[in-house]
Amino acid sequence: MQGPLRFEDQDSARGDQNIAMFYPTSTQMVYRRGLQAIPLSVDLWIHYINFLKETLDPADPETSSTIRGAYEHAVLAAGTDFRSDRLWEMYINWEDEQGNLREVTSIYDRILGIPTQLYSHHFQRFKEHIQNNLPRDFLTTEQFVQLRRELAAANGHSGEEAQPGDDLPSGTEDITDPAKLITEIENMRHRIIEIHQEIFNHNEHEVSKRWTFEEAIKRPYFHVKPLEKIQLKNWKEYLEFEIENGTHERVVVLFERCVISCALYEDFWIKYAKYMENHSIEGVRHVYSRACTIHLPKKPMVHMLWAAFEEQQGNIDEARRILKTFEECILGLAMIRLRRVSLERRHGNMEEAEHLLEEAVRNAKSITEASFYAIKLARHLFKVQKNLPKARKVLSEAIEIDKENTKLYLNLLEMEYSGDLRQNEENILSCFDKAVHGALSIKMRITFSQRKVEFLEDFGSDVNKLLDAYDEHQALLKEQDSLKRRAENGSEEPDEKKMLTDDPSLASAQMMDGDMQVNQAAYNYNAWYQYNYQNAWNYGQYYHPT
Repeated sequence: MQGPLRFEDQDSARGDQNIAMFYPTSTQMVYRRGLQAIPLSVDLWIHYINFLKETLDPADPETSSTIRGAYEHAVLAAGTDFRSDRLWEMYINWEDEQGNLREVTSIYDRILGIPTQLYSHHFQRFKEHIQNNLPRDFLTTEQFVQLRRELAAANGHSGEEAQPGDDLPSGTEDITDPAKLITEIENMRHRIIEIHQEIFNHNEHEVSKRWTFEEAIKRPYFHVKPLEKIQLKNWKEYLEFEIENGTHERVVVLFERCVISCALYEDFWIKYAKYMENHSIEGVRHVYSRACTIHLPKKPMVHMLWAAFEEQQGNIDEARRILKTFEECILGLAMIRLRRVSLERRHGNMEEAEHLLEEAVRNAKSITEASFYAIKLARHLFKVQKNLPKARKVLSEAIEIDKENTKLYLNLLEMEYSGDLRQNEENILSCFDKAVHGALSIKMRITFSQRKVEFLEDFGSDVNKLLDAYDEHQALLKEQDSLKRRAENGSEEPDEKKMLTDDPSLASAQMMDGDMQVNQAAYNYNAWYQYNYQNAWNYGQYYHPT
């Protein structure tokens, strides 16, 4: 099972790093591959940076810049994660050890505006940093001069603001009066903390809005064990909240966190891709690619959506490749084969669409599956290619193999009804005869028989055929009554129960598509015309006994 990494055993990780000391180049390549695959993993970034510290030469002047670059990449990739505090604190401590107080201040300026779990702790440490160091040491020259002039203006010591052409270094001169110097330092510290207090208050408000969601996340890492429903609900609601209230960067980071713990749930990948459609085409493609090639190689819906997306972008060959590759991975999935057919049809490749359906009929693993594809093929030939003879042949051949499939008769009848009824009368009657004389249940044979009588009554050209159909219908009714009596005597199961048990497709047999969409009463010739064939039609008036 493929999924995001999880670092649970810190001692084991350190042991792995000790082994990696002997193979630094290869190990670094592995780390980089891991970080490229999972850039949001705070643990992986920390292990990677510790690896660099232990393997790089401290005497090399490039070492500091390399480590600083790694830290910057880390906070850019994972620094907005709600639980990224360890990474930020590690970065601050390293810069402090290097004596780069100005870099420490710069890092605090960034972290104090990011909603994280230990936001209050960072602010306390920032205040300690300000109180324990001189402003001249932890501020840049420009910041120091600007703050000095701001305080001077506030105290009325300066009547005008500095002009852009002023020589800033002149503002860094030491104050000779010790009392004034101490006062200035304290005023600077107070003003700096005051400015950052406003940032902290705003950030605290943002944290409070997310705290409930974060507290509900019990498993932020990947595991093959399914997540509880309450966990999935929390991720969904958190994402919706962030989409509505957060920045694009925060939404993306939250999605990335979500698809680590929910890597095997295609709903979240699909939601991520849909969100990215409004921001980045390549971003959408990247999300679908990761979902389909790494985490969900056997989930059909996300593959179909990826193919549809590529089709929208005009990448027809890529859409074909996605669907074909998935079908080769998961054989016999009807929804994928039909999506391939519809793709070809939409782009005018009717022969390829027909070939795909014919191939599906040939390779079907069961008679039922073959009949399903035969119906699809016949409808394609008739509705799209306007080839009724070929469509009729497909269904007729399917009926010879699957004589008890009601849907085959219904679809054949629908196609025959779609033409000129008088010119097509013989084909329609032939279709009825196949159903009435076939291997269907007695109830379904009566249904088709009723429909045949109805057709001849409404559209037939020969009264003899109508009366013959009526005779045939009466014989079927007598056969049904006989079977019912035998069932009541306990010698045989009622035919209706057999029908419901053995043929689930019969639930739809009371309706036909297109021109054949009629209800059960319409099939019931007696009910529609309010006839009672035994009395009202008075069968004896037409045929006198000999």
